[in-house]
Order: sequence, then structure tokens, then C-alpha cells
Amino acid sequence: MRKRTLSAATSLAVLFSSAALVAGTAGSAAADSSVVLPVSSVGDVVVDGVHQKIFISDPYLGKVVATDYAGKVLGTTTGLQGVTGLALSADSSSLYAAVPGADSVVALETATGTETARYATGDGTDPQFLALAGGKIWFGYGTSDHGDIGSLDITGTEPVVALAQDAETNYSGAPRLAASPANPNTIAAASSYYHRFKLAEYDVTTGTASRTARNDSTLSGMTNDLAFTPDGTRLITANAGNVHHVWQSSDLVEAGTLPSDYHGAAVAIAPDGTVAAGSDSSYGDDVFVYKPAAKTAVRTYDFPSTGTSSGGDNLADGGLVWEPGGSRLFAVTSNYNGSVRLHVLDEPTKSAPALTVKVPATAPVQKPLTVSGSLTATVPLPAGTPLAVTRFDVENPQGKSLGTRTLGANGAFSFADTPAVAGNVTYKVAYAGDAQRSAASGSALVKVAHNRTAITLDKNKSTYNYATTVTYTATLGPTYKNRVVEIWADPWGYEPKRLLKRGTVNAQGKLSASMWMSRDTTVTAVFAGDARYGWAQAVSGVYTRAGVSTSLSRHYKWTKFGTVNYQTFRTSNYALITTWHNAYPNRSTRLDAQMFYAGAWRDLGPEYFKLDQFGKSYVRFDGDPVLAGYKFRVRSAYIDGAAGDNVNSTVYGPWKYFNFTR
Repeated sequence: MRKRTLSAATSLAVLFSSAALVAGTAGSAAADSSVVLPVSSVGDVVVDGVHQKIFISDPYLGKVVATDYAGKVLGTTTGLQGVTGLALSADSSSLYAAVPGADSVVALETATGTETARYATGDGTDPQFLALAGGKIWFGYGTSDHGDIGSLDITGTEPVVALAQDAETNYSGAPRLAASPANPNTIAAASSYYHRFKLAEYDVTTGTASRTARNDSTLSGMTNDLAFTPDGTRLITANAGNVHHVWQSSDLVEAGTLPSDYHGAAVAIAPDGTVAAGSDSSYGDDVFVYKPAAKTAVRTYDFPSTGTSSGGDNLADGGLVWEPGGSRLFAVTSNYNGSVRLHVLDEPTKSAPALTVKVPATAPVQKPLTVSGSLTATVPLPAGTPLAVTRFDVENPQGKSLGTRTLGANGAFSFADTPAVAGNVTYKVAYAGDAQRSAASGSALVKVAHNRTAITLDKNKSTYNYATTVTYTATLGPTYKNRVVEIWADPWGYEPKRLLKRGTVNAQGKLSASMWMSRDTTVTAVFAGDARYGWAQAVSGVYTRAGVSTSLSRHYKWTKFGTVNYQTFRTSNYALITTWHNAYPNRSTRLDAQMFYAGAWRDLGPEYFKLDQFGKSYVRFDGDPVLAGYKFRVRSAYIDGAAGDNVNSTVYGPWKYFNFTR
């Protein structure tokens, strides 16, 4: 009774009429949840509804693992070499396991996983698949060249094994077995190896398998799973090809097909007749769910890749089973790297709607835009279906409900909305689901542009003297909620940018800050932006003349010529010229010297002198008897770009006048 429930079932006969079912389009959905299992291979999967356990056999590691319905491991039974097929007793007290490595059928207590008995089936029998019917344990055994059916009777004082119950059929490989949920004395068998397709049905009422029907179809490939419909009138097999085959159980004449995908791997039928047809398809859907009497799948599942392969994970042979008394479907898969997972599919019998949402890529703030989309499902939705709309933006990161919109004709919807703020705005449209359909949602993001912010800053291209305190005023235009402006100063040269002021503008949108000027400076007014108006800045380039002073010393008197006072030096002495500029590394001053001769001031030639760390230079103008009676003047100048740097603007100091006498 592998992967079968014990409850009564409704008839599925109407599903399999003489006409073949036609494949259709169904919404694909990933598994609702999944968990990695501590197994490296999968032989069989059985669900115990009484203890709410899932049993998975691992032939490679020789163990059976028990989990709860969420995949949490509850226990492991080891020492079962090559364990493959599993079957649950009618009262769920025992789990029987086919152990080919020990030529035995092993009984396990379902509550604890403890081995309670081991029944030998004969040397070299290699039993692999099990079914319970007619009060006996039936097992498929044999090799790839020849498989057969045996029985194990454990009702007496000693177990009784009967082999070779149908040597004539000559199965390829140990045949897979299935018991009819409607007739406790009927089993079916199918070749598990690819040499020959064989399918047969048996009446085991007498304790011996009496074949009632056989099909030696030309189907290629092995049968990876088979199951009876709840009423026992049909048998479904998973074989190679793009369909699952449906057979009339009375004579095993093919009665139709269920569209699936390449390489059928599993089939599970719920008590109400819902069919889960599974395929091992790396690049297509893996599970196709058919409701009773349906001709197209109500839902499909495509398992994603959890390994290093580009193709999706593979459904295990016989890896589908329904939850007894529930609506969930369990699936077991493996990936390219050998990792095995249990998938719990919560609503497999409901249509999985596909909800798409479309918005413009960009839009202006506070201007209407159109949100549109579609909601489609294998079970169509009527016009007027309510859709919940939520908008997410910077002011509502958790979302703001925009109320309910309704689905229009042909599954389409469209509505207008005005984004209140700028930035990334996401519209989410959600369908709540109903008894026939799962919930669905979709979202789309529109980049809403900020309004342009107007901001100005005065004093651009102004020039000031060194040590002048200058007040800068920023003016901010209309904004949304933010009225804060920052004014920054970035002096040229090796001096960090600094914040002059941060504050809220006044009613006229103005904010002022003052600065003591020592260098050319870039002054910036910055508005950080808000939910409607974007970041903005205004920049003023302000120039500052270098500081300058020039003085003469070592004179012995002052002499006035006309309106000009001269410092008078002895020709035997010298004039000491002291210059100061505001200090800066490697800065020089230009000293201009002139002599009054022939009624005019004549250049003696400019010359640059290095300043010390304090911004000073000291230059001697030596006296000489030949200079007696002549008048001179000097000045210091900082020339932007020629004085060793460019952090100040050009400045010329005042002329200093002097003469020499004997």
C-alpha cells in the first residue's frame, strides 16, 4: 500500500473516458517550503497519517529516515542494506521494508522505528518493491533480466514465502507493485527496468496471485511508479514520454493519458480522485495536478535548482505522496550535487493565479500615472474580483493601503494613482484567493522624479581683502517639508571643508552665515532634499587677496619731498626691507624696486624672495656713495600663480619711499 491512504474514495471513472485528455497551460509555482533530508538516495516514500510521519528509504546508505510533515527528522533506522520499497500496515503500526541486500522483508515499528522482525525471502531473491493485499505482503523481486512476484504470509506461527507467482510474464527487473484501495484482493505490477514494458493485474483472493489482465505494450522505458484510482477502475503509470498513461484495470487497455513532461517519475492519487503526475524534468514543470474530471492541470510545479546545475532539481521515482486526511502534497527531489530535499506543497489542488503589474518606468511626482496588469489562472476569475492595492514609498515604507480595485474583463485591471512623494515607489496588487485558487500578488516599481529645487547663493565671483569678514546668504525656493539649508566653505589649499552653518531658512527662504576670509574659497549652499523636492546646491567662488605689508628700517631720518615722506639712509648703511604675506608653504613675494631718474620712475627689475614659515622675508638694499641724491621706492606683491601657489588672489602692497645721503 505504498503511498496510499486508507480512507474511502470517490469515483474517478468520469475522468478517464474514451477521449484522451489534452494538455493545457497552467500557472507554475515553486514549492511552498522545502528542507534538506539526511539521505543520499531515494528508494520509496510513505506517509503514516496516524503518527503524522513521512518515511523515506535510502538504498545507498541502507537506512530508513522518519520525519514529521515539516521534514524534521524524528528517527533513523540503519542496517537495511539496499532498502527500497516500503509499505504501511492497515493500522499504521508497522512499516515493512524491502531489503534486497539481506534478501529480506523487515518490519519496523512506526512509532519508534525499531526493527521488530526480519523475514527471509530466499537467497538471491533481492526483494525491492512491496504491496499489502489479501492479508499478505507481496514483493517484487529479481534481476534486470527476469523479475517475478512473491508473497510473504506472516499470519501463522511461522512466516511462509511463495516465489515465482508469475514467471510467465517475465518482467524486466523486479516489478513495482500497487494495491487497489477499492479491492483489498487486487494488486498490479509493472516492469521497473527498461528492457521490456510489462503491466499486469492480479487477484490474490486465494492467497496466490492469479493474473486477470496483462498488457505487453510497445511502450519504451521502465515504469517508475504506478497507482490505482480510488474506485479501482483505472491504473496510472509513470513512464518515459510526455504523458502519464491511464489503463482500464479490468483489461489493462489504455484509456487515456495525462499530459505531463519528459520522463514520468511518480504518480499519487488523493482519496477524492485528484491526480498528481510527476516528471523528472530539469527544464520544465515537474508536478501536474489534475482535479477529478479535469482535462487540464489545475496547477503545476517546477522545482528550482538548489545545486550547481542550470537545470532544476529532479523528482525522485515514486517521490510524490498525499497527506492522509489533508490537502498537502509531499515531494522528494535530488539535485545535481546529490542533496535530497522534502518539499511541502500546501495548496496543490488550487489554481495558482499569475498576477502581473505594470507601471511607467519613470513618472513625475504629484502627477497621475496608470497602474495596469492582469490576473490569470487555470480556473478563470470573474470580472469584479476584488484586488487589494498597496503603495510603498519613502513616507510609507511599510505600505499604505489604496483600497480595493476590481478585476475587469479578460482578467485585466487598470487604475490611476498620483504618487505623493518622489523616489522609488512600488505598487503591490494582491488577490486574496478563495476555495479554488491560491492567493497571488504582484508588484512593480516606478522611479518618481523629484521636483527641481531652486536655491541661490550670493557673492559669487566677488573679491575681498585678506581678513575681511564676509556674510553669505542662501535663498531656498519652495519645498515640501524640509526647509533646512547647510552653508559650507572649502578654502583652497591644504585646509578641510567645513560647515559654516546649518539651519532652517526664515519666512523669506533665507539663511546667512559669516566667514573670516583668508584664502580663495568655494562656498556652497546645500539642500538635502525631501520627499518631493530633490537635492540641490548653489556654489559661489569667492576670491581673497593675499595679506600684505612692507616696512623699511635702519633709516636715520625722514625727509619730505613735496607731499611724500621719504625714509633717509646713509650711503654707508643699508635699507632693510621687511615683507609679510599670510603664510603658505613655499610661498614667495615679488619685490618691485624703482628709481626716480630723468623725471620719471624707472624699474630696477622685480625679483622674487622666499617667505619664511611666518610669511616674512628680509631683503637688504645696500647703500653706496653713487646713490647719494637719488630717490627710490619699493613695494611687495603676491602674484597669483607665480608666487609658488594659487590659494589667494593677486595683491600689491603700497609703495615705500626712501633716499640715500652721505
